[in-house]
Amino acid sequence: MPHCQLLEFFDSPTDQPCVIEHINEEFTSVCPKTGHPDFGTITLRYEPKAVCVELKSLKLYYQSFRNEGSFYEAITNRICADLASSMSPVWLQVVSDWRGRGGIRSRIIATTGCVPHAWLRG
Repeated sequence: MPHCQLLEFFDSPTDQPCVIEHINEEFTSVCPKTGHPDFGTITLRYEPKAVCVELKSLKLYYQSFRNEGSFYEAITNRICADLASSMSPVWLQVVSDWRGRGGIRSRIIATTGCVPHAWLRG
């Protein structure tokens, strides 16, 4: 099943602009080069236009990457693209912070829409 088919949504409960932030501190995937597990934190921020992502489905969506070999950049951009195309938010930002390996830690930021200046640095 494609990852994005796991996602469910509900109507935004307000017409007022707001920023929603969800943080997943237990994201896992697999390094496509070594086959070793990668551990990271995914922060999702968005301003809903009409719908919000349902959290249990978001958790299952994130878990669907668990055994997939993919680079950090691809995962971050895939999450951004899947959520943006499914929700059509005013703006959306995905920040992935990856635990260090070999003394190198990585942060990848993917955005769509006009992200307010205050959120641009993740």
